Amino acid sequence: MSSDPLTRRETMVGVAAASLLAAAPPPEICRMTAVEMAGLIRAKKLSAREALAAHLKQIERVNPKVNAVVTLAPEMAAAWAAQADEAQARGAALGPLHGLPMAHKDLVETKGIRTTFGSPLFRDNVPAEDDPLIERLRRAGAITMGKTNTPEFGAGSQTFNPVFGATRNPYDLTRTCGGSSGGAAVALRCGMMPVADGSDMGGSLRNPAAFANVVGFRVSPGRVPNRKAGMGWFALSTAGPMARTVGDVALLLSAMAGPDGQAPLSLPEPGVSFARPLGRSFRGVRVAWSRDLGGLPFEPAVRTVVAGQRKIFEGLGCVVEEAEPDFAGADFAFQTLRAWNSAVTHAGRDLSGYKETLRREIEAGQRLTGADLAEAETLRTQVWRRVQAFFERYEYFVLPVTQVAPFDVNQPFPTSVDGRPMGSYIDWMRSCWYISTAGNPAISVPAGFTAEGLPVGLQIVGRDRADFSVLQLAYAYEQAAGVPARWPEL
Repeated sequence: MSSDPLTRRETMVGVAAASLLAAAPPPEICRMTAVEMAGLIRAKKLSAREALAAHLKQIERVNPKVNAVVTLAPEMAAAWAAQADEAQARGAALGPLHGLPMAHKDLVETKGIRTTFGSPLFRDNVPAEDDPLIERLRRAGAITMGKTNTPEFGAGSQTFNPVFGATRNPYDLTRTCGGSSGGAAVALRCGMMPVADGSDMGGSLRNPAAFANVVGFRVSPGRVPNRKAGMGWFALSTAGPMARTVGDVALLLSAMAGPDGQAPLSLPEPGVSFARPLGRSFRGVRVAWSRDLGGLPFEPAVRTVVAGQRKIFEGLGCVVEEAEPDFAGADFAFQTLRAWNSAVTHAGRDLSGYKETLRREIEAGQRLTGADLAEAETLRTQVWRRVQAFFERYEYFVLPVTQVAPFDVNQPFPTSVDGRPMGSYIDWMRSCWYISTAGNPAISVPAGFTAEGLPVGLQIVGRDRADFSVLQLAYAYEQAAGVPARWPEL
């Protein structure tokens, strides 16, 4: 008998599954939502082996054009998928991600699978153990296939590095997919996996989600705890979920979230709290609609697409008013604390092989004084207090995810936005990292396309630690807006 899992349907899951799969060839399996796919696997109408085989075929078919998945481990994945099917056949308890194939961001260590951080220094690095996040995902039933592309050490919102090159936007292969979770976003949009993990300091979950027409959720610090963080109290960076729908993001978060006694910022709510139904009424809910974040430039095409979505929130019954928090001091606070973190992370390394933008940031961090850090923390505290006071009047704040549409893939970063010069490789992402400075949960959801056919994202920010509430409005918006998936024509 053939060992090809797609030729063994009857023996594995019965005649009903054979009929289903005859009507749903691999590309159709790969376009299912994660919730649908997980449901079929639980109902034994689809096996983990079949789900894996379909996605590996999709990677083989599409990935050479976009370069999203940079390391594959098909043999290991096949063994885990077989174990998942065998456990289900024995009647074992199933996790929320049971049988779902995933590739993980190439910043997260995976036991026995190359993890390069996008750096030549780690080109051949094969970790001896899994990151705690990977352990959680595996316990939840996810099947690891490999790794997704990221910028060098995750620095910057454009996914390219000297090890694997650039990841391309599937809607226009001459454009960037953003970053730093760019490989994850493109793999999702191209049907190479149903859910993806990512991370976000200055927009690395939200920016690529916006550029690839998927959903990326920067959760509250501590929602997805990191027990391996060198600076355990550093709250600017967090891991989080990505998927093609809000419901799928909630499913993945239910596996990623939950307390960890070894992580000082860990939040107490269990992950299962995010598996609740997302529906609720928004009649009378006050929503603040951003003006320009204190005068930040935005490309007109981005403004036009986002402005067109205001009526969707009004149609949900929301009371929408133009208002925004005061982010004064966020520039110094974020850039100082980011540089400090970079200097600590890369301490003692030879920086000569680093890309210039990151090297300069590390060197700036090395020059910081105690007074600089005290001022940054003081300003960040002031921003936090003003933002939380703002949210006493409004339950949500809505604004564009990015200030620009996807740009040339050969351009490291935009040097100007709507005619205004940008001073550094992160300046064009203030619409994301102002929110990071405050620390409130924020999600990127698809808002539509520019006249050139490029995706634009809309950002929904919620109250402090109100992650589930953010998912609820994002879900309601997604259902009401009906933004087309518009699969890339690859």
